[in-house]
Amino acid sequence: MSGSSASSTSSTSLHSDAPLHPIHPWRRYVALGDSFTEGIGDPDPQRPGYHRGWADRVAEELAHRVPDTEHFSYANLAIRGRLIDQIAAEQTTPAFELQPDLITLCAGGNDVIRPGGDPDAIAEKLDDLVGNLAASGATVVLFTGPDIRDTPVMGRIRGKVAIYNENVHTVALRHEAVVADLWALRELTRKEMWAEDRLHFSPIGHHTITTMVLETLNVPHDLVPLEPKPPVPRTWRQARTEDVLWARSHLMPWVLRRLRRQSSGDGLSPKRPLAEPMFGHPMPPGADTSGQ
Repeated sequence: MSGSSASSTSSTSLHSDAPLHPIHPWRRYVALGDSFTEGIGDPDPQRPGYHRGWADRVAEELAHRVPDTEHFSYANLAIRGRLIDQIAAEQTTPAFELQPDLITLCAGGNDVIRPGGDPDAIAEKLDDLVGNLAASGATVVLFTGPDIRDTPVMGRIRGKVAIYNENVHTVALRHEAVVADLWALRELTRKEMWAEDRLHFSPIGHHTITTMVLETLNVPHDLVPLEPKPPVPRTWRQARTEDVLWARSHLMPWVLRRLRRQSSGDGLSPKRPLAEPMFGHPMPPGADTSGQ
């Protein structure tokens, strides 16, 4: 694992149950990708239009497991429908500006499932992208695609997904990245792991993936199989601020897309563009909190 720690101090308490000593090295986590990382299929009942997903859930667990005197911040730049070229062009620079020490990346899946998608050519783009991210010194986590053997229609491209997965492992070895292996997560073959559209994961599916990611990172947790934790409670001020952001970033673009017949991801902004604490007030991008 090629990660680096970025410890910082603050008098602000993140969580009353936080440990006295850190049990993982990461303090700034940025998630990159498409609808999988955005969390589609796992809607948050507290926030209309907002999807929680495995990345939010992982960030919550990581935030709970740092000392009260330290900050943990999380940003999610993923947007549904994005292809690997778009992820590289739109999300890489903003990610670097946030100075993460942990990056998760799931990219190339939308390219692979397209007619004519070449898993080898797509993997070459992934290799360039991961090499760029790994050069920052952050721990980089990659994802294989799940086994879609029993999925209607999608099962026909199972071979392409398997080839791409092998390429993902090769890219990870080249750049000392970590692989979160969805293909090996056999629980995902169960029907309840998938949302109604059969393309995205359900809340239970995202919860199951969260457990796998934490275990891949060797982070202890108390998650119970098939029992997703509820969302983190929000203050009234947080709720009102997020309602405004949702209307601007999701509601109005959704209306315009329907009028213009555009793709689901066109015009959307990342759901968490800044590296903010999971609990408490936000921090500016790339802020160095040492000495505060």
